[in-house]
Amino acid sequence: MALTDADVQKQIKHMMAFIEQEANEKVEEIDAKAEEEFNIEKGRLVQTQRVKIMEYYEKKEKQIEQHKKIQMSNLMNQARLKVLRARDDMITDLLNEARQRLGEIAKDPARYSTLLEGLLLQGFYQLLEPKVTIRCRQQDVEMVQTAVIKNIPIYKEAVKSNIDVRIDQERFLPSEICGGVEVYNDNGKIKVSNTLESRLELMAHQMMPEIRVNLFGANPNRKFMD
Repeated sequence: MALTDADVQKQIKHMMAFIEQEANEKVEEIDAKAEEEFNIEKGRLVQTQRVKIMEYYEKKEKQIEQHKKIQMSNLMNQARLKVLRARDDMITDLLNEARQRLGEIAKDPARYSTLLEGLLLQGFYQLLEPKVTIRCRQQDVEMVQTAVIKNIPIYKEAVKSNIDVRIDQERFLPSEICGGVEVYNDNGKIKVSNTLESRLELMAHQMMPEIRVNLFGANPNRKFMD
């Protein structure tokens, strides 16, 4: 039985409707898959960027913390240096005051003559030479001569040996020093410095740990008192 034009048109419309429906379903499937892939890729990108941002700020935080530590360390070092400078200044002032007091001793003839006798005799004992030369301040020559005369018998009795003592009348110690003497062997190569300044420096060096403890207290970081 032959199809009429109406039947043909009807079948064509039916086929077109079927094709269109399949196309729409395919489009919807493709759109859904694309949306899913888009969401997955978006999530991956967001997570990647989130990790990068977290790493960036973690790095920044570490840099800031390190910078704070360096600044704190610098501030502590500066404060420590200021304290050390202040302590050194205090010790310098203390030694300067001691020098001024030493200068007062030379103004008391009785005390100074006794001190010179001890400094000279100590120089003799340290050198143990048959011939020695003494240098002193020009204003002390007479007092030193008296001390030499008094000390020679004491030295001879103690070491059972003679000693020839000469006072240098050409080269004197500076008049502005506090006092004392320098004692040389015969050729001048060995010197015993017994000026009041040198004795003060020696005592200050030997007693510096004790001085620091008395002024500033014990240092908890110091194991040995040297």
